[in-house]
Amino acid sequence: MPSIAESLNSQSQLADTLAAGVKTLSLDQQITFTQYSQNTIPTDGYVFYVNTGATTTIQGSLHYATDRHQNEDETIDIDRVIFTALEQIDVFNEAAPGDLFIGTFDGLQFSFSARGSFYKQANLYHYVGNAVYPALASQLVDSPSDLPAGPIVSNSLPIWLAQTTFETTTVPVYASYLVPANVVPPYVAVHIEPSLTEVPSFPIDVWPGNPSPLTALQPMPSTQLAKDRVRLTLYGFTSQQAIQYFHALIEYSLNTDNFGFGNSPAIRDEKRTQTELGVIAMKKTIEIDAWYFQSTADAIARRLILEAGFSSVTT
Repeated sequence: MPSIAESLNSQSQLADTLAAGVKTLSLDQQITFTQYSQNTIPTDGYVFYVNTGATTTIQGSLHYATDRHQNEDETIDIDRVIFTALEQIDVFNEAAPGDLFIGTFDGLQFSFSARGSFYKQANLYHYVGNAVYPALASQLVDSPSDLPAGPIVSNSLPIWLAQTTFETTTVPVYASYLVPANVVPPYVAVHIEPSLTEVPSFPIDVWPGNPSPLTALQPMPSTQLAKDRVRLTLYGFTSQQAIQYFHALIEYSLNTDNFGFGNSPAIRDEKRTQTELGVIAMKKTIEIDAWYFQSTADAIARRLILEAGFSSVTT
């Protein structure tokens, strides 16, 4: 039976051999990663990443495979990237939750969504992800001045993102699919079903004009009546708190006329499990058929932008 010293020496030899192989195959390749910082548009929760100018260079071996997909709205080459590093990339682990590192190679921009299985004796680190999809490339910008001044969405989402307070409690409200990583309840996620946004009559056609400059925050003149199917997902709410939140929505509707109920919603208890814990989460949903004027959603969006700008100045 080998001694501990002999086992460690064997592991070291394996790691050295594999490292030499990686260097030979990659011709001592080095990949530069650029740091981007997350910026969330306050009106509708859209996430952009702004180039900070900071870069780091990592030695390793990169290879990728390409699959072409032909969809209704795009024909796209999906590049699956694997980067094998000779040591753990500490800057990835030390980065703030809102930071993102984008690598560049042969015209590809890519990031990583996972680290592959780690075999300690090999001492190689495999990072896996896809190149940036063309449709998502617009979410990476070079400077804060490239961020849009107005809202992105055309539905009622700004109305719901503004509903953060009930009784004496304040909770964060996020757009669906844009909930921050590993956020802890309580919070609310808002999903508006795209296929169920509709207008009840012939559209009111009003030319919105051209802002000057193009990035200026300009109100939209449309007064079109519209309807959305809205699903609010509440995490970390007791029954009493959920009723209080729902009551606050009813009061807001009655007091402001910013939206109206087209149905009689029920608070539903959902099942969100984790086998390791043997419990279910405090998860509830409320589905609302909401009527609103597009001009109202736009006005609330512009108010949220101005409030966010004022907050950033005063702090």
